[in-house]
Amino acid sequence: DVQLQASGGGLVQTGGSLRLSCAASGFTFGSTTMTWFRQAPGKGPEWVSSSNSGRGTSYYADSVKGRFTISRDTAKNTLYLQMNMLKAEDTAVYYCATDQGYYSGKWYPCYGSWGQGTLVTVSS
Repeated sequence: DVQLQASGGGLVQTGGSLRLSCAASGFTFGSTTMTWFRQAPGKGPEWVSSSNSGRGTSYYADSVKGRFTISRDTAKNTLYLQMNMLKAEDTAVYYCATDQGYYSGKWYPCYGSWGQGTLVTVSS
């Protein structure tokens, strides 16, 4: 079974940093495109970033570009999201997911499996 567990969320002040982790198991992590998406209170899911295993490239939503960095440690089957210069509008539950999306000028996500998210609260 695919299992994904996000962690590392918490309360941080505007301008601060957090690093989220996602422990993955039950599939071949190294050859799977992985994604972070988030859901703010009262809003729908919002794609944040993807790490494309095939191309070895990363993609970011405009709202986080230049502030967030996605990375992966294949030896540890772990996906990361380094979040810097956090803003109040980054407050959300963050989820990691397998992704069957594609790139055509921009990333078009297609979430496969996701697990429990981790809450990030940015206080202003």
